[in-house]
Amino acid sequence: MDLQQLRYVVEVASSASFTRAAERCFVTQSALSHQIAALERELGQRLFVRSSRSVRTTEAGEAFLVHANRAVRAAHDARDAAAATAGRVVGTLHLGVIPTGSAVPVPQAIARFRAAHPDAAVELTVGNSDTLVEAVRRGDLDVALLGLREGVEPRSVAFRALARERLVVAASPAHRISGHVGVSLADLADEVFADFPAGTSGRAQAEAAFAAAGITRDVPFQADSSELILGLVSQGLAISLLAPGVIATSSFDVAAVDLVDGPVRVQYVAWDDRAPRNVTSAFLRVVESMTSRRNDEAGPEESSGPAHSGI
Repeated sequence: MDLQQLRYVVEVASSASFTRAAERCFVTQSALSHQIAALERELGQRLFVRSSRSVRTTEAGEAFLVHANRAVRAAHDARDAAAATAGRVVGTLHLGVIPTGSAVPVPQAIARFRAAHPDAAVELTVGNSDTLVEAVRRGDLDVALLGLREGVEPRSVAFRALARERLVVAASPAHRISGHVGVSLADLADEVFADFPAGTSGRAQAEAAFAAAGITRDVPFQADSSELILGLVSQGLAISLLAPGVIATSSFDVAAVDLVDGPVRVQYVAWDDRAPRNVTSAFLRVVESMTSRRNDEAGPEESSGPAHSGI
């Protein structure tokens, strides 16, 4: 058994595919399959059940994977620690982002990170806030940029609030409220909505606000992409509640109308502070520098407020 075989097992389990795992490991599929088969013979146990359509771990594979993940992560940490003695930041930063984040412009943040640490790489994962927080807790992600409704904070991870913003109404230019200075939740009681899927943190912001107002919404359109939602809005099929920055950067012709009693979204950066890697600390410094400068320019009224856990 060697470390490379452990890496192969981790990648196959993560991607549920020998083909994708081989691509990530920069080897041929036959070479990867041969190494895993050799490992299974050594263990006397099948680690994966293969079919023409899918790959899944066996019970033995699940048990083995726990320790394989630890070994691979320990090897990465050992390499990072050795590099740190020479003042270098190396390794891959595993970064999770929500598709509607605006507090930290991700491409610019990565550009600054790479400029300061050219030996480091970045692997991006896009998802909803709940999924990303769980991935940070498991150690699958180093850092996550999140958006949660006011009053709900990331659990069991370190975090810092970056920005807070009141959601606005996205409507087509031809909609009756387009051009209004502001509307209330009650003004939207009879409207048709497009929103994120039920049960997601993106949906929870609007759901909580309308529930508190005693209003039942009609939501026939659901999508996990803000661009898809805005596309529906631009066609006059529905309205939606979204962060103002999402509408401002959209390619669709959509109006943003202030919602005077609308829900507030708080954006966070979250990480596991039990043993942060060098790439984690380095990227958090980039986030700190970008958001501190923005808040200084915005002034106290637009500042995100104190951090729960400092970077």
